[in-house]
Amino acid sequence: LIDARADSHLWAKSYDRDLKDVFAVESEVAQEIADSLQAKLSPAEANVVASAPTKDPTAYDLFLKGEFEQRAALNALTPELFDQAITWYQEAIARDPKFALAMARLAVCRMRRHWLAESATESELVEIGKIAKDALTLAPNLADAHVALGVFHYYGFRDYEPALAEFKRAIELQPNNAEALQFSAYVYRRQGQWNRALEGLGRSLEQDPRNASVTGNVAQTYCFLRKWKQAESTARHGLTLDPHEATSMGMLLLSRLNLDGNEKEALRVLATFPSEDLLLPNGGTFVMVIGRRAEALVLNRNFNAALKTWETGPGATSDERQILSAKTAIRVLAGEVAGARSDADKARELLEARLLEHPGDTRSMRALSWAYLALNRNDDAIKIAQQAVDLIPVERDAGLGPANLASLAEIEARAGATSDAVSILRRLLSIPAGEAASIARLKIDPVWDPLRNDPGFQQLLTGNEKVGP
Repeated sequence: LIDARADSHLWAKSYDRDLKDVFAVESEVAQEIADSLQAKLSPAEANVVASAPTKDPTAYDLFLKGEFEQRAALNALTPELFDQAITWYQEAIARDPKFALAMARLAVCRMRRHWLAESATESELVEIGKIAKDALTLAPNLADAHVALGVFHYYGFRDYEPALAEFKRAIELQPNNAEALQFSAYVYRRQGQWNRALEGLGRSLEQDPRNASVTGNVAQTYCFLRKWKQAESTARHGLTLDPHEATSMGMLLLSRLNLDGNEKEALRVLATFPSEDLLLPNGGTFVMVIGRRAEALVLNRNFNAALKTWETGPGATSDERQILSAKTAIRVLAGEVAGARSDADKARELLEARLLEHPGDTRSMRALSWAYLALNRNDDAIKIAQQAVDLIPVERDAGLGPANLASLAEIEARAGATSDAVSILRRLLSIPAGEAASIARLKIDPVWDPLRNDPGFQQLLTGNEKVGP
């Protein structure tokens, strides 16, 4: 143990033990380090040092595999990778039914799958909530169990205050719990407390400085605030930590586009990313129907290349519903409405069935609105896009709410409701909503081509946009 400030040697010891005693060794090392630092441990801290998460090394190995796959899933954001992590956690718990830490992490993983990849049913949410509560019953002072219950309240129902209470308790129990700090910041962001969110993310990074996902979310927060230079530098740092980090890639694309207002810059940035990454982070606009990779090509009006990303590129491995939705939307944008109808009708059938089972799935609502456009059902397209706005308005979610509004404006623009679309854009430019709308993006995005000659839209292009909180 070295004091790096003075380069002085504080403590060292070798341990020769059987592997089956590894958890006892961890506790012994932790206690001896605390003693060497003359640290005064609280009863709760002393209990944490003395306890092991499980007595079964095989269960712990399975748990670690789950941790690895959950981190990988946060990059790809596909249900399949989350499912692999879930399987490892479940196998760990099957070996040790009292493995509270594995239960807590399983609950978080399943809630992330729900939030970032594919919505869970109501019965599945009830089941996840039970897992989180069971972990807390087994280990009332386990910070990760409080984090899990907080994530359940936040991701499951946007119940912000109960979530914050659980994260606060986790931090009381374990002040260096980076995940509790991280999720607290995400809640503040949803509440529109932008400076508090940035402060919380900064505190989380102090505890976990190599967390590329949190770094990417700092960049995303700057993008909401239209602070493009800070977003760019932060996103670049996130990609030095992990070249596959999805949020950092998306925010680097977005910040560079808005700094230069040049669609060719998107292709230059895209060429620096790993070719196998799908780039489908969570969001609410047309981009999140077709993906970031196709977005860069669409902005350059290379619609055929955008289609190929879903036919032979990374998107070709996605589920049928997503592939059909993306191809439909790209063809609508290219003006190939007749060619889009076959895919659109298949997508419509799948999406309507999905919404019967998951009535709160706003991702499916956004995709379905484009399918209705392709089928010349403009009123239905506007209606389903409005449904997403009503479900998650700006007042309920300062992150996704503006994206849902922008999605509605896109559909209105394409359906001929020009004045309504311009009115929404005017509102979006007046609030922190840089991921949803910016003047630089309005100038080049073919989504807005139907509005080009409208005086109200032209006025927006020469006006101002909100920068900062």
